[in-house]
Amino acid sequence: MYRVFGVTLVVLAIALAVVPMFTDCQSQGGQITLANGKQIPMKCHWAGIAEIGVAVPLALVGGMMTMNRRKNNLRNLSVLGIALGALAIAFPTSLIGVCQTPTMICVTTMKPTLITLGAVAGGISLLGLVLSRRLSD
Repeated sequence: MYRVFGVTLVVLAIALAVVPMFTDCQSQGGQITLANGKQIPMKCHWAGIAEIGVAVPLALVGGMMTMNRRKNNLRNLSVLGIALGALAIAFPTSLIGVCQTPTMICVTTMKPTLITLGAVAGGISLLGLVLSRRLSD
């Protein structure tokens, strides 16, 4: 059962890392132009970069979850997965955020996708935590 959870977390982690590459404003050619003519990425780009920082440890958690059978290890990995799922939700919503214009691709596609992926990762990890309590030492 935990192999399924682990593989699912790895797939979710890959999606968390790849989705922002194609759904942030910079991938669509949008950037902020400063008064001196220099162009810088919008904050949705930085939220997408931060998701890579969540996706890598989440993939490691999933990989370790597939190989572990000890109750304490599975419990600890599940708690870490819940925390990483919460971070995946927090980056595009409150920590960094996305652009303010409601018609931009980062608001219509990237943000809801990342929230969903983070919620599913947290939910699977929560289910793993609950099921780890049933295991014998």
